Amino acid sequence: MLDAMKAGWLTPGQFRGARQVIGVDIDDTLIRAAWRRRRTVWSLQSPEDGNIPGENHPPPKRQRNDRDTFTMDNDVQNYFPASCEHSYGPLPVPDRGCDVFPHNVMFRTADWVKDEIPEDDVQYDIILGFSISKWIHLNARDEGLRQFFYRVHKCLKMGGVFVFEPQPWDTYSKARRMSETLKENAKHLQLRPDGFGELMEALGFDHGQRLGVTGEGGFRRPVDIYIKQR
Repeated sequence: MLDAMKAGWLTPGQFRGARQVIGVDIDDTLIRAAWRRRRTVWSLQSPEDGNIPGENHPPPKRQRNDRDTFTMDNDVQNYFPASCEHSYGPLPVPDRGCDVFPHNVMFRTADWVKDEIPEDDVQYDIILGFSISKWIHLNARDEGLRQFFYRVHKCLKMGGVFVFEPQPWDTYSKARRMSETLKENAKHLQLRPDGFGELMEALGFDHGQRLGVTGEGGFRRPVDIYIKQR
């Protein structure tokens, strides 16, 4: 996942069945925050089924005691509450198999467009790229964006899936005002988001499919899926 903060805020239910999830970000501050979030998520899990309280799960069972009042099952009432995590810090992570949460989730600081990470050699079944295309484009120009798509194709297994959020062109105008470098780079951009699909096909992806639109307000963006065919 090429956005460590999004990986850090996903829940164990979303990692169920995943042998390994790697979150990558160029910002080491965000990587450290994602590691902390992983441990917090671990601390707030159900002791038995790995669920987090309040996340669309059935209500806990209640038992009638000798005084004709209801009490919660011990496993449910003995959650490590969020207040304790804030006061005393998260619970320690026990030793388990590497494919069990939280050990199957890790993060790396890297400029993934330019730099390889050890997991790249094994190749991935799925790569997620959310809220990054605009920043790669503005910082590394057309050449950098082409390199990004090439890296995604190279690091996916045959039949692998690229889930991609192309940021609309009209959002570039505000972003490029953040620095003189971005403003200058924007003057030289020839590629446009509505042409990204053609680049994918030329690399060996299928035609692509629009999954839908996600987000709210100014953050509503399309999400596309591409499958590596050759």
